[in-house]
Amino acid sequence: MDNKKPIYQSKSAIYISVDIECSGPIPIDYSMLSLGACIVGKEEDDYKKNSTFYIEIQPISDNYIKEALEVCGFSLQELKAKGMPPQQAMEYFADWIAKVSVARKPVFISHPVAFDWSFVNYYFYKFIGWNPFGVSGIDIKSVWIGKTNAKWHAIGIDDIKKSLGLEHIIHTHNALEDAKEQSIIFKEMMIEL
Repeated sequence: MDNKKPIYQSKSAIYISVDIECSGPIPIDYSMLSLGACIVGKEEDDYKKNSTFYIEIQPISDNYIKEALEVCGFSLQELKAKGMPPQQAMEYFADWIAKVSVARKPVFISHPVAFDWSFVNYYFYKFIGWNPFGVSGIDIKSVWIGKTNAKWHAIGIDDIKKSLGLEHIIHTHNALEDAKEQSIIFKEMMIEL
């Protein structure tokens, strides 16, 4: 990658669902261990045609929260050996974003956006000096609340899935599978509401 920031010539956007797995709650002290992404609105067959992204990343520190590793099932030692170096991983992700976006503005979609965004933004700036998504993203739960007037404390992602008839989709803690789950939720929300 030449580290040039793309110039988005179109006023249209492409929504990209992003999910990460990590070793703890904050990016400076803990590591992003895997990252999955997919284009929102693609059908399952389209996911085989460069509409998805997945990478496992070498840890940037030995710090971890036991429960975080138990949830995602990663070993820091294994990822040190088989994971991609962080700079290469973020260059690879930026290249994929540019490829699928063409001239459209890529928009980061996640739940909860504050968590996943913090790791992705930190890694982009730390390792390649800029973030292809810019400075913002869209939180799925926030969109639901805005469209339905639900109360923040009274609704969770499982409630949203149930309302949309998507409770059969399992949250696996695999970054790509969870990015696909978010993509389906967001697409159905926009159709239904």
